[in-house]
Amino acid sequence: QEVKIFRALILGELERGQSQFQALCFVTRLHRNEIIPSESMAKLRQKNPRTVRQAEEVRGLEHLSMDVAVNFSKGAQLSSHIHNVCAEAKEAIYTREEDVKFWLEKGVDGSMFEVLPQTSDLPDLQRCRLCLDRWKPCICSYSLSIEWYPCMLKYCKSRDAGGKVSSYKCGIRSCQKGYTFDYYVPQKQLCLWDEET
Repeated sequence: QEVKIFRALILGELERGQSQFQALCFVTRLHRNEIIPSESMAKLRQKNPRTVRQAEEVRGLEHLSMDVAVNFSKGAQLSSHIHNVCAEAKEAIYTREEDVKFWLEKGVDGSMFEVLPQTSDLPDLQRCRLCLDRWKPCICSYSLSIEWYPCMLKYCKSRDAGGKVSSYKCGIRSCQKGYTFDYYVPQKQLCLWDEET
């Protein structure tokens, strides 16, 4: 279904009344050519697999408004991986309205999605970092960075005996990318890290 899943586990601050950890899942549409096909990855052998790698290309920060909640028990229709990856985040799986429209056109059951309250619905809804009351709803912000992922194939050129040049797959280009997700929480207590940023 062209689905990309991000899972974040945030350690809780017990002295602030939080549980041991909080899990979040962000589900977005995976665009073609965003990551290399797994078949190509399987064919390319990696030299020095234990090496800590640096990304060759830094891609810009993507800011996403996650305005829809995904029902965990129905999420398997969207991706079979949601059941495993988002098991700890059953009540905190988010996506975007524009991605939902794309999946609905592909025949996904719309009953798994629930549009979250927006600033237009609740005029006094503000960002969690500006909200003083821990029990008020607000818009939470969570940022993460993927330091290294295979984003493109590398092609090398070779010349045959007749001098004809041809290209062949000879490696993987790596990228780094940052994301910031904004989403509704029913109380600021679920977003205490946002006040530190």
